[in-house]
Amino acid sequence: MRPVVFLTDFGLADAFVGTCHAVMRRIVPGLEIVDLSHGIAAQNVLQGALALHDAAPFLPADAIVVAVVDPGVGSSRRAIAVRGGDRRFWIGPDNGLLLLAAERVGPIFEARELADPRWRLDPVSATFHGRDIFAPAAAHLASGVSFSELGPTIDPSLLGRIEVPAPVVAPGSLEAQVVAVDRFGNLQLAAGRDDLSVAGFVPGAAVEVSSAHPDDEDVAVTPATVGRTFADVGPGALLVHEDASGRLAVALSGGSAAAELAYAPGHTVTLFRPGA
Repeated sequence: MRPVVFLTDFGLADAFVGTCHAVMRRIVPGLEIVDLSHGIAAQNVLQGALALHDAAPFLPADAIVVAVVDPGVGSSRRAIAVRGGDRRFWIGPDNGLLLLAAERVGPIFEARELADPRWRLDPVSATFHGRDIFAPAAAHLASGVSFSELGPTIDPSLLGRIEVPAPVVAPGSLEAQVVAVDRFGNLQLAAGRDDLSVAGFVPGAAVEVSSAHPDDEDVAVTPATVGRTFADVGPGALLVHEDASGRLAVALSGGSAAAELAYAPGHTVTLFRPGA
């Protein structure tokens, strides 16, 4: 039996996640469910898409991935299932949440709209498609229902996509958007090791961190060090490093960079040489 991998922005304070588990296990008793994360920031589709993308190579080869970060629930956006070039299936809203991950591990072979009422709960809530559409579809797939039975085909080129913001890099400066803040307060940036190299920032280099361009007046800047591990700086010092996903991150040794700098997803961070 295929396992289900489950990611949402539901959090754990309410019964949303548990209800979806219950729905799937009523359809398939004993179904294996891997909770990848339910801590995606509310309605932050980009964060969810990147979390899926980062985890994709490590998921079971036959996983049915259900992802629900769905600010358009109840609107005209489609509920979809995607069959990738490997053995995995991807289920969720057609808002770009699935494709970064699905395409990381292989081309998309087929997409279908979850339109067949046999694989839904009835009635379908206008605001809880995770329970009524996505979870049941995943469980029925796990039970052996054919992918072709889920609903009509969709041209994969017409699926919704999400754009990852590109960094602005020049010698001595790097500007990138914060795409996620983890529970430790580390700021994950939409930039990678190559961008750091283009900017000319090598391990051990001193940099300054700002929420604006250094040419702007009255800009608050905070010193940081480019490093590899948290031990490269002392307690309470800022570190710029490559995290486990391969993206750049700003961390505070022994503390929260997000709290120290008052940055959140969507904010722009600029790194530049001192005195620039």
